[in-house]
Amino acid sequence: MTSLAIIDSGGANITSLLSAFERLGVTAELTSDATVIRDADRVVLPGVGAALDAMTRLREARLVDVIRDLKQPVLGVCLGMQLLCDASEEDDVDCLGIFPGVAQKLSVGDNCPVPNMGWCATQLTAPHPVVRDLEQDDYFYYVHSYAVPESECSIATATHTRPFSAMLGRDNFVAAQFHPERSSRAGSRILNNFLGWTP
Repeated sequence: MTSLAIIDSGGANITSLLSAFERLGVTAELTSDATVIRDADRVVLPGVGAALDAMTRLREARLVDVIRDLKQPVLGVCLGMQLLCDASEEDDVDCLGIFPGVAQKLSVGDNCPVPNMGWCATQLTAPHPVVRDLEQDDYFYYVHSYAVPESECSIATATHTRPFSAMLGRDNFVAAQFHPERSSRAGSRILNNFLGWTP
């Protein structure tokens, strides 16, 4: 049985995540306890809201170095993906530095409001076990005002006014800008792949 720790970084998507994993047969534990996080078979870093608030919460819980040092599979979701990058332009905050890049404010364009909210086609750009059996241009549910530019760690992209990283992968860390827990069949496939992934 897989033990799964969801880091309590604040935000409103926790219940949806817990329910999504429950449907896959895994009971996750929401926690800010460093020992529970280190001992879990898998870890999820979620987040909804402001990067500064989330990083402040992680620092106050003394989890910054704990997360950086994790060796088991780790999944960042939405703001959690941005927190795993070098920094965010939002409040000019330094983040965890697992992935290269700085989350940048999305630009407003024709039919491209900010926040970007809704279903977006997503393109696979590199092989990774967590995107196994997905279709090119599968749709996922996004809610975000900042995005990480494409980089050597991008494994999927989507487009607002310009392309951005929809997913990142590096070593035992993988992350999604969208909400897999709200993304129907394709999102469930990603979560299930994550549960079976051995980096």
